[in-house]
Amino acid sequence: MSVNTLRDWIADYNEEALLADGFEQAVIGMCERFGQSPVVAYDREKCIEILMANFVQTINEDEDEDLYTMAVEYFDFNVSGSYVGENTPVFLTLYKP
Repeated sequence: MSVNTLRDWIADYNEEALLADGFEQAVIGMCERFGQSPVVAYDREKCIEILMANFVQTINEDEDEDLYTMAVEYFDFNVSGSYVGENTPVFLTLYKP
């Protein structure tokens, strides 16, 4: 789904819903709660995978970096840790029995 198509689909639920830049491929739907506008819902692990793919392109091969740890720390602080109002997206950890 293209970004414009995604934005159009989201706007059908909430024109003011916010997107997390660069994580369009991790959108899994809209999340609703009583008395609140729907917000975009993301797959948390997919977001971390996207960050890992971005980080692998920027770190030096000689560096002993744990990409997963780097991605989780970045995600927790800069993405899921950023509240920008009632239309802030949510990040779901999917249950995998």
